[in-house]
Amino acid sequence: MLTLGVAKLSRIELPLATSWLLGDCMEARGKQDLWMRRKPEVLAVLREQAMIQSVESSNRIEGVTVPAARLRSMVIGRARPRDRAEEELAGYRRALEWTFTRNRATPLTPALLRRLHALARRGSGDAGQWKARDNEIIEFTPSGRRRVRFVPVPARQTPSAVDRLCRRYLEALEDGRVPPLLVTAAFVLDFLCIHPFREGNGRVSRLAATLLLRSQGFEVPRYVSLERLIEETKEDYVRVLKLCSQGWHEGKNELIPWWNYFLGVVRSGYKEFERRVNSVEARPAKSELARQAVLEQTDPFTLADLAAQLPSASPQLIKKVLASLKRTGEVRLSGRGRGASWRIAGKQDGGEGGIRTLGRG
Repeated sequence: MLTLGVAKLSRIELPLATSWLLGDCMEARGKQDLWMRRKPEVLAVLREQAMIQSVESSNRIEGVTVPAARLRSMVIGRARPRDRAEEELAGYRRALEWTFTRNRATPLTPALLRRLHALARRGSGDAGQWKARDNEIIEFTPSGRRRVRFVPVPARQTPSAVDRLCRRYLEALEDGRVPPLLVTAAFVLDFLCIHPFREGNGRVSRLAATLLLRSQGFEVPRYVSLERLIEETKEDYVRVLKLCSQGWHEGKNELIPWWNYFLGVVRSGYKEFERRVNSVEARPAKSELARQAVLEQTDPFTLADLAAQLPSASPQLIKKVLASLKRTGEVRLSGRGRGASWRIAGKQDGGEGGIRTLGRG
């Protein structure tokens, strides 16, 4: 049933593309200390920005959103939640902050996963509890027809399945034949297939990935939001997860596509980290980071949207950056006053697919 097992993983022959991705990630981990020492004032800005983006994206992937005007105060200002959606964002913030305070010796156990769920889902009746009923992952066709995409582990088997998964993760690390980064990716896939909670599985999987990456010395989640990178590649995420969960119960599922996706997200995070640190050498850090944030927008955005994403930048600075980009033709303004919106020149609106679970992720 579980993909994660030393014997099974060690028999997989890595394609050249996967080896390259793995090598790039390991090389980036070796360079990260140099990047982190170069511009400490930049790191503080990146940490705040990554925190906001991670909280927003990880919840938005599951359909939980709040107005941009409230996002910044919820994540950085710690405003009191006004409704359930805001409580879920506040919960993810608490859980993410908790992962960033753990040292590298934090052991992976079922109790740890329940702790992450309890932090992220505080206020719900089953926070920190395994699912009490069987669940399904369903999808909707373009015509609106509902169909079951995957049936996770039954509720009665969930505690033992999670316990076995955690033990196999630790065994694989101790064995040493399989690179820890690939072991972590396999863990995340198995966790999502077990789907141990009624709601919050996707979010806990991303929190656990952050914790495990940091335990292996990969600090990129603190400075670049991997959750945002997953959201930006959501179609690939859903497609690869669907592909690699087929045959999972029989132990016949594919793993290489999932490894490639997971490694690709980590590598993209490190590339962005390096680019952001290097790009501020000749410009004030906040101005350059604001400029980058603008140019990375994929949909129409407002001044409030940017202010939420850039907690260290003043509204005056953001306006100055937008005015500069408008003069060079890189952004366009539509409307006036509070209803005005911006867009990157040449970019069109995108759409989203329809995957959901019985109980949000």
